[in-house]
Amino acid sequence: MPDIKHFDPEAALDTVVRLFWRQGVASTGVQDVVTATGLNRSSLYATFGGKQELYLAALRRYVETHSEPAFRRLAEDDRGLPAVAGFFTGLIEVRCSGPYARWGCMVVNAHAGAENGDTEVLRVLDRHHHRLRDALFAALRTARARGQLAPGTDLTEAAELLATLAYGVNLRSRTGADAPTLHRTVSTALASLTGT
Repeated sequence: MPDIKHFDPEAALDTVVRLFWRQGVASTGVQDVVTATGLNRSSLYATFGGKQELYLAALRRYVETHSEPAFRRLAEDDRGLPAVAGFFTGLIEVRCSGPYARWGCMVVNAHAGAENGDTEVLRVLDRHHHRLRDALFAALRTARARGQLAPGTDLTEAAELLATLAYGVNLRSRTGADAPTLHRTVSTALASLTGT
């Protein structure tokens, strides 16, 4: 007889995403996951595997549901630099207010934590970085076509700079940097690309 799950694995994984995102993998034990999801250990292990496999599934889910939609919107936005500014405005808003304020980004938290020693986690982090950089590059290419960038701006280097700035916004917001300060930093960075 097939094993019938009496819970929604996707809903359980969303709960686990929030748990790992807020607390980090090192500070989250299996009992924390059991308490948060209301599932027993055997159900968790049978569905997701051990703690590391569960964390990896949660990290992938975070990228799929939080990062990828923002990257797609940025890459497809035809406004150029205003699209980049809008991306950062949205990022700062989410990081400094609302239900996930001061949680940072689960991916950036993983960059800074011990979990980045895992080969599979590193693959997710690298893929995330490339997609972020590529989305920024696409927006910058549009900005160049619209005459919004200073002559000679290297789009690859500028995209890397902005990706690193996004990581910085996430880290600084987690440690209490306020939205106006982060907005000023982003404005300065974007002004450097226009030559103004």
